[in-house]
Amino acid sequence: MGNTAFVQVDAFTEEAFRGNPAAVFVLEGPADEKWMQDVAREMNLSETAFCHPAGYAAGEWGLRWFTPTTEVDLCGHATLATAHALVSEYGVTGEMGFHTRSGRLTAIQVDDGIRLDFPADDVTRVPVTTEMVTALGIQAVAAGRGLTDLVIELRSASDVRSCLPGLGLLAELADRAVIITAAADVGDVAEVVSRVFGPNTGVPEDPVTGSAHTTLAVWWAPRLGFAFLAEQVSERGGLIHVELIDDRVHLTGSAVTVVRGTLLV
Repeated sequence: MGNTAFVQVDAFTEEAFRGNPAAVFVLEGPADEKWMQDVAREMNLSETAFCHPAGYAAGEWGLRWFTPTTEVDLCGHATLATAHALVSEYGVTGEMGFHTRSGRLTAIQVDDGIRLDFPADDVTRVPVTTEMVTALGIQAVAAGRGLTDLVIELRSASDVRSCLPGLGLLAELADRAVIITAAADVGDVAEVVSRVFGPNTGVPEDPVTGSAHTTLAVWWAPRLGFAFLAEQVSERGGLIHVELIDDRVHLTGSAVTVVRGTLLV
């Protein structure tokens, strides 16, 4: 590939060194899949995004996401990071269409950040099992299964913050990730808190997971209404404005560029 420019962006935050970092490579055309996986392993971030305009109409981009170990079907924070990079580094304006393994997604700059348009998850309530409680080491009140993720509701926001799960046991519960969530405490900035664990994708705990909020939107909307502010309370943490609109979810957040670099190989 030769020398290849990239940026590293902290997504779903207004502050550097918070939110979820993603590397973004804006390429001229499609890249070799093994090369992209090798680069993602080298970046060693929860996601590395590769986008290109070749083969698409103006304003449309091909987009793929890789963890250090695998390609994923849907990623929110790396899509936000990509849109932020296109706007801030390349002067792109207007709606950006991304053609992905999850269909066409869109992003557009708005007053309070960048708004993503994603498909809503299909969530089915399931019983809380002994395996779930054992994996989390804490009691749960409800659970639901989406297309790839398991959401488990805990009794309180403090339970979400203090939970120390067994990652090996969590890996047996869901194809991609386990989301733990609860209503926020009175006085918190957000209405919902969560944490996301993805040991099956090489991401033990993800700092802020946009795609998980396509599940959380469906889970919480019957009780909170169709728009709410969510906080992922990992060590880095971040905020996402969530809005469920029919079978789509709008995820709005900010991003900060923290690195501009060049891959030499």
